[in-house]
Amino acid sequence: MTTDATLASHLQELRRGTVVVASLTVLRTPGYGYSLLETLSEAGFEVEANTLYPLLRRLEAQGLLTSAWNTDEARPRKFYTTTEQGNAVAGALRIEWARLDEAIGDLSTDTVSTPGSDK
Repeated sequence: MTTDATLASHLQELRRGTVVVASLTVLRTPGYGYSLLETLSEAGFEVEANTLYPLLRRLEAQGLLTSAWNTDEARPRKFYTTTEQGNAVAGALRIEWARLDEAIGDLSTDTVSTPGSDK
């Protein structure tokens, strides 16, 4: 595997979890799939529709989102909203993200001792 392919694979893994947190956070206000794609894209999240829609269904099955069809407009749309449980999970994930970000920052600045070091 080339370095570019290796990096691409790791970036995909890193983004996978962040899209869950971002989706639960954005959908505190009801939204449909395409609008969520646009919002995430504008915020810098690279996610494909064929990744997002199965994720929305999975989060709904887990009780983290609810959905309802809006048929008032010419084109029916399925709107998703984060549940109370989804808000709690999103909050816990954001706290963990901040903790991990700080830990990686500490590793990057050499403030953490490593095995065999004098720190």
